[in-house]
Amino acid sequence: MEKMKTPNCCNHFDLKKIHKNPRNSKDKSLWRFVRPTAGGTRSSIRTFSKIFICALVLAFFPVLRIGAQSAEQWKLPDIPWAFPIRDKVQPVLDERKGAQHVPGSTKAYTQEQIDDIANPPDWFPDEHAPMPKVVAHGAAGGVLGCASCHLASGLGHPESANLAGVSAAYIVRQLSDFKAGNRMGEAMNDMTKNLSDEDAKQASEWFAALKPKVWQSVVETDRVPKTFINIHLMRMPLPGAGDEPIGNRIIELPQDIARAESRDPHSGFIAYVPNGSLAKGKEFVTTGGNGKTIQCVICHGPSLNGLGEVPAIAGHSPMYLFRQLYYFKDGSRHGSMGALMKGVVAQMDQDDMLAIAAYVGSLTPGNEESSLTKPRGQASGSLVASANRSKTTQ
Repeated sequence: MEKMKTPNCCNHFDLKKIHKNPRNSKDKSLWRFVRPTAGGTRSSIRTFSKIFICALVLAFFPVLRIGAQSAEQWKLPDIPWAFPIRDKVQPVLDERKGAQHVPGSTKAYTQEQIDDIANPPDWFPDEHAPMPKVVAHGAAGGVLGCASCHLASGLGHPESANLAGVSAAYIVRQLSDFKAGNRMGEAMNDMTKNLSDEDAKQASEWFAALKPKVWQSVVETDRVPKTFINIHLMRMPLPGAGDEPIGNRIIELPQDIARAESRDPHSGFIAYVPNGSLAKGKEFVTTGGNGKTIQCVICHGPSLNGLGEVPAIAGHSPMYLFRQLYYFKDGSRHGSMGALMKGVVAQMDQDDMLAIAAYVGSLTPGNEESSLTKPRGQASGSLVASANRSKTTQ
């Protein structure tokens, strides 16, 4: 497949390139954007003490000086498997004609309606509280509906963040960092330019109230389907192309192609990772990798499901987690919370980040006070045959 030679039109959000129906436009540019504690005074004191210890540990951890990047300086990193660039040639996986349906929902949408990023589909409205207007429809000034990328479940796709159950305070801080240019990447810098404080607060509280769920399985393998990046910046299996060695990559594919294209919040992903990634990642997460870093549980909680404003990371997309570790190291994330991560990632190479992301993504999201869970959904050997289907029926 012929890749775009430079990421200039794809690594920076441009409101002029938004079309109500991107499938019928010439350009076809479509973008995906990427718990407060409870239990009384004792719980609050306990959480504060843990966060204080985390900050104290990091204060004595070696910190690598990293130059912050401005919006003008920032460029999409040249790691195609983690930072996808839309392919010029788009194979047809499914004609998507007429009304589309997903299992268990009485709703019906045309693909044009599904692709309307100012009015994203809500297949299961009874499964969540009423959406704030900014989540369902966006706001003035080019602010698009949050659910178009993060879904009505908050779980998102590998090219966007999983926000379900993440602390509202943390989400608000990240929106502020995107707006101020203290966090680069994805498309959120442009998306937050005209985002009001009230809309940011409402969206953050709504996503924080959603329940975290298992969204992908993590599979160790030596071969993966050959793939391409579609107009939504989502990786898909390339029809009839067979497979190839995975190398040092994470390849995340939909469990069901048609349901992913419908933005079905009940159909997740399979994250393929190199053999041995989970064991290596567990070593880093639980011991600090023989001095390369610190134990992740110190700051993210005993089960990596968050601690105060420190975010939950268990069960999130491995590809997304890799990108964030990379951003911390290269300086693309340099807000106040990001500063805590500089020393953590200072000695990591890309293979370390890949292994950590694979292991953390394999853990089960849940209660922050539970013990560190075992990896789920892991398997070794050949890839799952169904993942290479070129067409999926509904």
